[in-house]
Amino acid sequence: MPLIYLDNAATSWPKPQPVIEAMTRALEQSASPGRSGHRMATAADELVFGCREALADLLGAPDPGSIAFTSGATEALNLAIKGILRPGDHAVISPLEHHAVLRPLKALESIGVTFTVAEGDRHGRMSPLTLQKALKAETRLVVACHASNVNGALQPIAELGALARQRDIPFLVDGAQSVGHLPINVDSLPIDLLAFPGHKGLRGPQGTGALYIRPGLELEPLQQGGTGSESESPYQPRFAPDRYESGTPNTPGLAGLAAAARLPREEVRERTAALREGLARIPGVEALGPGPDADQVGLVAFHLVGWDCTQACGELDRRFSIAARGGLHCAWLAHRSLGTLDRGSIRFSPGPTTTEADIAAALAAVRTLAKGRA
Repeated sequence: MPLIYLDNAATSWPKPQPVIEAMTRALEQSASPGRSGHRMATAADELVFGCREALADLLGAPDPGSIAFTSGATEALNLAIKGILRPGDHAVISPLEHHAVLRPLKALESIGVTFTVAEGDRHGRMSPLTLQKALKAETRLVVACHASNVNGALQPIAELGALARQRDIPFLVDGAQSVGHLPINVDSLPIDLLAFPGHKGLRGPQGTGALYIRPGLELEPLQQGGTGSESESPYQPRFAPDRYESGTPNTPGLAGLAAAARLPREEVRERTAALREGLARIPGVEALGPGPDADQVGLVAFHLVGWDCTQACGELDRRFSIAARGGLHCAWLAHRSLGTLDRGSIRFSPGPTTTEADIAAALAAVRTLAKGRA
């Protein structure tokens, strides 16, 4: 039975052929960038800089040097959060944040950093008013996920960022579920920091990602080491992006990410809407999320009455060859805020290669499971 892959919010699949080919060429034809002057090292330099340029173009960042490479969104968020906050500082976050935001902040509590979870509406969306109420004199960072990985809800990042900028507070956006899916221009939006992975909406390889850092904003790096620059000094370079990129970069991964960033962007909203509308007609399905008339990213989360969500996903895989995600989605805070912490949810997330037939088969499978527990 052919696999129906509906887990693109975790990792996109299948990877586009240009991504695979770019990575293969990098493995065959490049060495360590920034470390030597021979032709293979020069080729690697060009690959890495090409990726930086491609991502800057995609995000509307005028300076490619504002893109710092990381292993993914988690490292990018850690770099931003730990690079800014110091003992006595305070942060404000939305109710829908992933563990990649919550856990670094919980770890920083041990050194005297505090944070407030702002109030959200019933779908977890933070408003400028609720953000305003949560701000304190010592607030040094505001964090919001652009799109929730649990229910797909979009935060009003333009309005939230404008308020943070009025207060001269850096605004960090978690773009894990939006970059590659939604248009984002960091030059026109009030975004100071944007963290994103390569392997989700961009359709690049795992183990890649980046943090956009607004020029003029300086962070403390997560680590120090060789950067291929200023080797005559025992100290970490002060300039970006070298300041944040110690060690040999993942050149094949960045070659694949560059190819992915240059691909035409494909909408999945129609596929998502078809799933949402079809699920709404199945007795025993309880949908999460803002609903069909609201703006949201391309995922659908739901409960299936009578089923544990993890067991249901196991049945979808075993009986129907459907790959989906069940559980708490590494988002304890979001599920607590939405009142679903005790049961989690099932998540379908289509991709550019998802067909109408795939959607019809997924809906039929859910209908079969629902009838089995009716």
